Amino acid sequence: MCGIAGIISSDVVPPDLPAKMASTITHRGPDDDGIWSDSSAGLALVHRRLSVVDLSPHGHQPMVSADGRWVISYNGEVYNHAKLRSELEESGRAPEGAWRGHSDTETLLQAISLWGLSTTLDRMVGMFAFALWDRRDRQLSLVRDRFGEKPLYYGWVGRDFLFGSELKALRAHPKFEGEIDRSALQAYAARTYIPAPLSIYKRIYKLQPGCVLTVAPEIAGTPLSEPPEPGWQSGRSKLVRYWSYRDVVTRGMENPIADQREAIDLLDRVLGEAIKGQSMADVPVGAFLSGGIDSSTVVALYQKHSTTPVRTFSIGFEEGGFNEAESARRVAGHLGTVHEEHVVRVQEARDVIPHLPAMYDEPFADSSQIPTHLVSRFARQQVTVALTGDGGDELFGGYNRHFLAPWLWRRMRLIPLPMRAVAARPLGRISPAVWQGIVGTLPGKDNPHFGGKFQKALRVAGSARRFEDVYSSFLDEWSLERSPVLGNAHPVQGLDLSLGTPVPSAIRMMYCDAVTYLPDDILCKVDRASMAVSLETRVPFLDHRVAEVAACIPLHMKIRGRSGKHILRELLYRHAPREMFQRPKAGFAIPVGQWIKGPLRHWAEDLLDPQRMAAEGWFDPAIVQRRWRDHLDGRSDSTPAIWAILMFQAWQREQRQSLARAA
Repeated sequence: MCGIAGIISSDVVPPDLPAKMASTITHRGPDDDGIWSDSSAGLALVHRRLSVVDLSPHGHQPMVSADGRWVISYNGEVYNHAKLRSELEESGRAPEGAWRGHSDTETLLQAISLWGLSTTLDRMVGMFAFALWDRRDRQLSLVRDRFGEKPLYYGWVGRDFLFGSELKALRAHPKFEGEIDRSALQAYAARTYIPAPLSIYKRIYKLQPGCVLTVAPEIAGTPLSEPPEPGWQSGRSKLVRYWSYRDVVTRGMENPIADQREAIDLLDRVLGEAIKGQSMADVPVGAFLSGGIDSSTVVALYQKHSTTPVRTFSIGFEEGGFNEAESARRVAGHLGTVHEEHVVRVQEARDVIPHLPAMYDEPFADSSQIPTHLVSRFARQQVTVALTGDGGDELFGGYNRHFLAPWLWRRMRLIPLPMRAVAARPLGRISPAVWQGIVGTLPGKDNPHFGGKFQKALRVAGSARRFEDVYSSFLDEWSLERSPVLGNAHPVQGLDLSLGTPVPSAIRMMYCDAVTYLPDDILCKVDRASMAVSLETRVPFLDHRVAEVAACIPLHMKIRGRSGKHILRELLYRHAPREMFQRPKAGFAIPVGQWIKGPLRHWAEDLLDPQRMAAEGWFDPAIVQRRWRDHLDGRSDSTPAIWAILMFQAWQREQRQSLARAA
């Protein structure tokens, strides 16, 4: 895994800029670095290398193809590169004079030389973000993998076009102004992450998953004030989507697997192949193990296909109610892995918080970023690569909302809206702690945040007119209140729940989560948390062949009553006892809502100071203070909403300090 960056300048590339861009992302690639430039095009490509496959200098990047036409700066892994290499050799199209090494980068370049970029992308199995310069046609293509496992930003600073794995590479430009985009900030306040294609800055965007942005050198002088959408074209520049998860889901519904045993057998084979391919590396490999369904399934199949005990890693916490270490220990013992466990002290977890703004580069407020970083740091002491169980919830219906929201709406719609509105007001004022104690039969009741979510659901019941209102309320922290963001009248971009034809609400939610929440929250969280310590994470569930099988599995094999991931559970039960997993979904949570009321209260109130907020002009202090007081007094559980504002305030402060240090 690596870090990439680059520039196309409308004038001359500042001589020291490429090296500065590379230095900002050293953590993504501590083993090697490289710069390749074409002064006639005003182009420079930058690379930082974390050596995982072919540790020799033959894997150095940027790399030029054997025929001299293509130059690549590449971040990722092509898991089927050995197969592609064999196909090239069998067709007599291996590089003239033999291969230089055995890196997937060299295979990728040779495949592009023979088949072209489009066909090569169709045949690739992997995760990646790369920049490809065509020296003949003088065009740069920026490419991101199908689900968005690897990040890629691009945009304009003055009359220069820049790109990079992280925003800090773009901020290295001496003319970078960093004008905050209020629309992005409003979306962030609502969802606790910034949805693609937006970034926190104006004229800087995220390349969307499954897309290729091709630009000619003249793009440097023509900045876009809004992010382009797939299908956009201007002159020789265009943005195209080469893979669509919507199409995958639609085809899956048209060709469902009728027999459950057949579905389990097929999933077992395809997921096993993905895990086997992703466990290959020239460095030590392990896996995260929380003891939940997703990570346990990955580890079970990993161990099945491994000739030696798999190395697994988990963390536990001193505080009760947030600790799954014992579950992970039992699973590891049954599967026979070499298991390592680290018990995290409360102070150790809190000590991560000051580092989050620099680690994430733009405001990001999924508080599970803290334990994700801690387990990454712990695993990195022994391995360079770790497999994770991410993606299972989105593909197999694992979030409580996937069954709770339809359950709630079916009951809501039976009651006329005026009657719901009257009943919801007093019930919505009952505190989360009370609901946590008195509701004992609903799905998700054992989640420590359930009381707050149930309180919010009752308030939503008073205004919801359609299912989309219910679903969006689960993801919008300000859905029932005025946004605290000042100076932006644009509504937050709606969630895409349409699949072209009427389908069950749960499938629509799973699809929407897979194309929004998964890349912009979950995968972003894992990438930054792990790459901060130079750990490569791999996600077997997001092998596109696994996703295609998952799409063919009918909803009733995924969600049964008040439980999700039924088919995945049945697969896991082939390898581990059923009773080992008969417990509610816990997630990867830590009690930040309690911390900001107690030991972190001084830190929080300093960042939420009304006078400072008023002077900065980003948030309405009155709205924020009202939400903060309700949280402190227990009238509502506003942990995600408040944490998002705190993370923005901390990020903004860190940005000012960085500028001061640079000056």
